[in-house]
Amino acid sequence: MKIASFNINGVKARIEALQAWLQEAQPDLAVLQEIKTVDEGFPVQLIEDLGYNVETHGQKGFNGVAILSKLPLEDVTRGLPGDDEDEQARYIEATVVGDRAVRIAGLYLPNGNPAPGPKYDYKLAWMERLRIRAAELLASEMPVVMLGDYNIIPEPRDAASPGQWVDDALFLPASRAAFRRIAAQGWTDALRDSDPFGQRGPFTFWDYQAGAWQRDNGIRIDHLMLSPQAADLVCETGVDREARAGEKPSDHVPVWVELAA
Repeated sequence: MKIASFNINGVKARIEALQAWLQEAQPDLAVLQEIKTVDEGFPVQLIEDLGYNVETHGQKGFNGVAILSKLPLEDVTRGLPGDDEDEQARYIEATVVGDRAVRIAGLYLPNGNPAPGPKYDYKLAWMERLRIRAAELLASEMPVVMLGDYNIIPEPRDAASPGQWVDDALFLPASRAAFRRIAAQGWTDALRDSDPFGQRGPFTFWDYQAGAWQRDNGIRIDHLMLSPQAADLVCETGVDREARAGEKPSDHVPVWVELAA
């Protein structure tokens, strides 16, 4: 079962890029972030025509997440528990049913800039809610993949130029500590685990400005976090840099994990 995450940066603007990647990469399931549309505006038919079931949690013009799956989806829930007043569409869960059931938690974690400030406070509070939910998912003792755009640079080696990010909410000590608290529950960072001694990267985001892509001045902020039961099933992981080619690409590229499931 090939499970992928892709911050599409506007599904309507990049529908052709999304279709091309789905046809080329053939993930069994893909979690999207920043769809930037209400549920009714999502191009469902175009994705269903490629053989995918579609579940969305959208928001007008901002945020928004979706799950696309060739396999049946059950028990779909929307919104991160812990704050009934949070109206931002950043979290979706479902169980994908293949040879075995795998729980999928798709997320678009807040950016948090400028920091300090209310947006950064929201980021840290959201991460604490995620930590609580992550513990509940682990307690289920089923394979869980918690994936998406975390907007966190975990380590200096996850940035081509770490010094550029020292004052950014993605790399501040409190952000990285919050990420470590989640990981320390027992989650496996699939991309890092596949190359534990890598010096730099792999990167998943490059700014559109200043030739960042051409100079490979990227950062790794899209993560695949696996419960122990899911980590035991890993066959392969990867980053689809080729998705950055073509017209109107996203500023992110997909990341994926293949499970024996």
